[in-house]
Amino acid sequence: MFELEHIVNPLLKWFHGHARVLPWREEPTPYRVWISEIMLQQTRVEAVKPYFERFLAELPDVSALASVEEDRLLKLWEGLGYYNRARNLKKAAVIIRDQYQGELPSEVSLLMQLPGIGSYTAGAIASIAYQKPYPAVDGNVLRVISRVMEDHQDVLNQSVKKQYEESLQAIMPKDQPGAFNQALMELGAMVCVPNGAPRCEECPWNTFCLAKKRGCIAELPHKAKKKPRVIEEKTVLLIQDEKKVAIRKRPNKGLLAGLYEFPMLEGICTRDQVIHYVEQLGFKPIYVGELERSKHIFTHKEWHMLGYTVRVDELDRPGSDVDLGGFELIETRETEADYPIPAAFVAYTRYLNIKLGNSKYQ
Repeated sequence: MFELEHIVNPLLKWFHGHARVLPWREEPTPYRVWISEIMLQQTRVEAVKPYFERFLAELPDVSALASVEEDRLLKLWEGLGYYNRARNLKKAAVIIRDQYQGELPSEVSLLMQLPGIGSYTAGAIASIAYQKPYPAVDGNVLRVISRVMEDHQDVLNQSVKKQYEESLQAIMPKDQPGAFNQALMELGAMVCVPNGAPRCEECPWNTFCLAKKRGCIAELPHKAKKKPRVIEEKTVLLIQDEKKVAIRKRPNKGLLAGLYEFPMLEGICTRDQVIHYVEQLGFKPIYVGELERSKHIFTHKEWHMLGYTVRVDELDRPGSDVDLGGFELIETRETEADYPIPAAFVAYTRYLNIKLGNSKYQ
């Protein structure tokens, strides 16, 4: 049977010599650790860095986050995706401000009562910011532990994750819990990587990793097959005149809740169908041009999209009785500055010279 405590010393020695320099590691306050860990969920480190710096510059503490307007919060988050992460940050910040005097609690049980914080994030905050011996088990950790022990259990099973958490807590060094958790994550991100061949020659566990010894690294971690994503076809319309474009806010619940979208029809529509729809809004199209097809992948579904650019005489007509179906008429420069648009539409915003997320700052 594999003795898991063997991983500790080689791992910590490796980490202290190979840890990446990351902005949230330079000053690991509870607030900074919390924000970084939420941003890093489902998102690459390199993508998060500039978002983290901008977010902290504008919202440097719990009070600022609790008070920010939602549209501004989502604009700061624009391009990171999974926008409920941002909403939960604000909800949690209000609770922390009102119930904990603006300081995140240090106990995992209290952290897990806050919106958007599960066992992994709670363990990361408690161990990294407060040096409390709690594990933080994410996908990287599940992968490296399943491989070093050659464990073929389904790592997507919550009981398996709980088992790993208990096993790691039992061996966690009490004087370096934060370094230990970060080292496990770092090993999974940099050496025992999720895609492609692991860099076993660089691994501090290469002399005793059971998956390496038995030649089954590629089989681990074992994950039960997920249901295939649902495919939805959409037609995206850029209805615009020389200055303005039609957008509207999505409902406050559901997919991409509270973000702004362009007019969108179900299915892949023909040019004639698009013209008919635009005329129903009360406009006479001057030009309708087909744009490229695009695809955006969500967790459980995919959008397969076709775009059209639609030029009309004038969008803003004082005194008009035109029913725009909830759409607002916005100057494109305002859209880029103030209206959070999801990355699902990035293939089409460039036709309006609207830059999203990081691209605005490059």
